[in-house]
Amino acid sequence: MTPDELADRLEAAAHRIGPAIAHSVEHAAQLGRAQIKGHASGRPGPNVITGDYRNSWQIETRHLPYGAQCTIGTDRPQGRRLEFGFVGADSLGRVYNQPPFPHVQPALPAMTAALRFGLLSAVAEALR
Repeated sequence: MTPDELADRLEAAAHRIGPAIAHSVEHAAQLGRAQIKGHASGRPGPNVITGDYRNSWQIETRHLPYGAQCTIGTDRPQGRRLEFGFVGADSLGRVYNQPPFPHVQPALPAMTAALRFGLLSAVAEALR
């Protein structure tokens, strides 16, 4: 391969890497949200009464020049208490001894593996 051919190949890869990484990041976020919702569907996670909390998990995607950033979260106030537990009095004076029902932390290994595999695949795809 000549230096000019290498330069052309790298330039083409630079144009493909951003969308490929963005796709991988979005896929890992979708998998993560599905895992979180699955772990928030009864013991050992939180019990499901209406499904409102489980369905409140959303993904915010921000596209960057060479990739993307995804944030997975909920706007429900019980999210932190369910994940980490709560012991003590709340602002209304009610006393709780609520154990944690983790549902985000158990999803992290699958999200990490999906993101790692996706990024390796994105780089391989961009360099084809």
